[in-house]
Amino acid sequence: MNLPPAARMLAKAISASVDAAAREDADDMRAAAADLAALDGEQTGVLMGSVMRMLLEEQHPDGLDGDDIRDVLDGCARWAAAWLPETDPHALLIILAGALGIHPDDHDEVERPTGQALALHAPLLIARLLSAGHRRLDVYLSAALAEIARLELMESP
Repeated sequence: MNLPPAARMLAKAISASVDAAAREDADDMRAAAADLAALDGEQTGVLMGSVMRMLLEEQHPDGLDGDDIRDVLDGCARWAAAWLPETDPHALLIILAGALGIHPDDHDEVERPTGQALALHAPLLIARLLSAGHRRLDVYLSAALAEIARLELMESP
């Protein structure tokens, strides 16, 4: 990918986290998540959310229903908890909801994941979604970065 330095660093950190998750390497996952958490949380969240949304839309072209979401969450939580004991299903749920544009910001009782929890759990969801169909992360990162750049260009005066 031919990216500006900041975007390249972000893509590299996300790739390292998703790769560690795909290999089910808990120690590498924790280290990669710590590196990812040190980056700009808003940019990281937007990019990973975009990748998740693309994967979900591709895998569910007729739309997602409650059973589909439950299957994604349950499958990811069970898979990840088997090798990463600190996996938090609540964090997975909030992150997935955010990727789908369901923002619980107006509900004070909903505890939002910390930056560290986002950096640990979002790559788990991405790795799990990528594994369905042997998809390549770089394709989705490139597409997500291009879409984000296009939207920013449209929003600028």
